[in-house]
Amino acid sequence: MNPNDTPAGATRPAPQVPCPTCRELTLFAPSNPWRPFCSERCRQRDFGAWASESFRVAAVEPPDDQGSP
Repeated sequence: MNPNDTPAGATRPAPQVPCPTCRELTLFAPSNPWRPFCSERCRQRDFGAWASESFRVAAVEPPDDQGSP
């Protein structure tokens, strides 16, 4: 049997992942209502950062083609 195989009817334990906000390990499973965050507070902090535009994607402006006919 391959170590990655699970017997029929058995379930794998849910993985633990770092919370995107505080980096604390948290359960990534349907039983965690805030996944991938560890808590409601971390989820709200992340949402607030997006809403206040703290997260930005850098854009490169194309060169200005003034010399073209």
